Amino acid sequence: MGFLNRVDPELVPGLSDMEVVKSPTSSNELQAFRQDYARLLRDRAKAARPLEGIARDDFEVPCFDGAGTLLLRRYSPKSVITPAPAIYWIHGGGMIVGSVEGDDIYCETLANETQVIVLSIDYRLAPENGSATPVEDAFAGLQWAVEHAGLLNIDPERVAVAGGSAGGGLAAGVAMLARDRYGPRILFQHLLYPMLDDRETTISSQEFSGIPSWSPENNRFAWQCLLGPAVGTSEVSPYVAPARMPDLAGLPPTLIQVGELDTFRDEDIDFAARLMQAGVRTELHVYPAAYHAWDVYNPAARLTVQAYRDRNEAFRRALWDQ
Repeated sequence: MGFLNRVDPELVPGLSDMEVVKSPTSSNELQAFRQDYARLLRDRAKAARPLEGIARDDFEVPCFDGAGTLLLRRYSPKSVITPAPAIYWIHGGGMIVGSVEGDDIYCETLANETQVIVLSIDYRLAPENGSATPVEDAFAGLQWAVEHAGLLNIDPERVAVAGGSAGGGLAAGVAMLARDRYGPRILFQHLLYPMLDDRETTISSQEFSGIPSWSPENNRFAWQCLLGPAVGTSEVSPYVAPARMPDLAGLPPTLIQVGELDTFRDEDIDFAARLMQAGVRTELHVYPAAYHAWDVYNPAARLTVQAYRDRNEAFRRALWDQ
């Protein structure tokens, strides 16, 4: 059965947007993709109804290497009692595209539905900034946020990390850095169809060639942008490609969500199994007939509503039921 025949009919309309904003497979396509993707997100933001109960403000955070600053955006429910729990969100985009602004709608909705403060970090992208730069920037932003908990009105003992796609992989890497560097205490991690492995050894990493959604060709190009000639070799750090981490013990309780028709399906399932084997409390959802980032392109679909309900319940248990 072909890919399109396997997709949930309610999710088919989202594939049209993916066809218009075609993910890149070469450097020649990257700049056009960045422009088209940013335009799509701006159009969606204009069409969305603003959430009146969420305040938004910005902070400047030093890059991990001191070469400038990063944008950290805070989304605060106006009714929340502070210091409040915090979700530290890391945007997706294959580490080659994406921004804080592109995830404004998602983060506002997340803050509203969980009634916690959401912090979103704008790490530097590849190929202009390769190797460990994105994960080190994201970790530096988390450290800054916890050190400035009073300024941000957050409870430093109730912090979760989260991210989608590349951001999910970065969230996993940040949790590993926090564990191994005795960094901020992370209470929970939410990995939404995370990008975890540069080696392309699973069935799903090869299964969906040429699809409108994120494909093996897109994934290969993104990893090459980040890692250059080191991609697929033993030189790659497990903090950059978290599936390579040999020891997963001591990581925070985890929720992983992925679609059945996602290029990342098998690496995500394998990562969840290894977390459980390492004694980490782990919840795994594989959503039938769903492709990569289906929720972004079909926000009203029943499968999206279900996935967000599962997510919100996991955050409630982790951050409020103490």
